[in-house]
Amino acid sequence: MEFKEILKAQSLTDEQINNITAKMKEEKIYTTSLENADERYTKLKGQKADLDEQIKAANTTITELKKNNKDNEALQQTIQDHEATIENLKKESAQKDFNYALDSALKDNKCKNAKALKALLDLDNIKFNEGKLEGLEGQLNALKESDGYLFDTSNPAPGNTGGTGNHPRVGGGAGEVTKTDLMKMPYSKRVEFFNNNKEEFNRLMNE
Repeated sequence: MEFKEILKAQSLTDEQINNITAKMKEEKIYTTSLENADERYTKLKGQKADLDEQIKAANTTITELKKNNKDNEALQQTIQDHEATIENLKKESAQKDFNYALDSALKDNKCKNAKALKALLDLDNIKFNEGKLEGLEGQLNALKESDGYLFDTSNPAPGNTGGTGNHPRVGGGAGEVTKTDLMKMPYSKRVEFFNNNKEEFNRLMNE
């Protein structure tokens, strides 16, 4: 149920509801479907800090081992194993940076359903570089125009009422597609499925 509908159920007039929502916007108070968002961000930050500490400690250990045991073949193999572990930790840390930045960006853009919106993004063309997400803004702007109801905005794009349109459904019908099938689709097919079956798309993403 939308926030305005909840207020209306309390027998408030349209004028009272508009005054409340206007005041919320003025005070930068937004509604969101991201449950426990602040708690999730804090947890992600903690996990990132732990990974950074592991990488720092492993690098220190390797430096010392290399310096003091240059001729020990078995130890050199251990060092190589440690270096491979560090590379994996760096990749994991970079992925957490990306996920944290993406979740923060969706929150800042007042996304209503993060799972559904992420499925429509072409993540392969979004890069996290020097603290910034490159390639995200253009995709979000396009989605705000085509499917504005996914965002908390007072001016949704006209003409997007969730109809099925005139395009055939992917797979011959929404009921034939599982969440696994949906996530394996190429980006363009996911967008096509979303445009033709918005309700089913949202149901699958929230399973």
